[in-house]
Amino acid sequence: MQTRPAIDLARGILMASFGLTPEQAWSVLVIASQNTNTKLHLVARDVVTAVQGGPLPGAVREQLTAAVTEVRASAGRAGGAR
Repeated sequence: MQTRPAIDLARGILMASFGLTPEQAWSVLVIASQNTNTKLHLVARDVVTAVQGGPLPGAVREQLTAAVTEVRASAGRAGGAR
């Protein structure tokens, strides 16, 4: 429960920055966490720290970018299938 505020804040940051839904922002955090082998709350903390002016680790930045691209592409395919 102690990590939930950072996770929720990171989701909000991703939603505002990339125009994602809450579910998509969650997926981005999960994918980046899995692909960097980093606990999700630590990825969230990195996102929050970066918005506050701190450095975003290169591996996390790369995986967040890839995850946003993947989630958007997935949403595009789902929207086009209707």
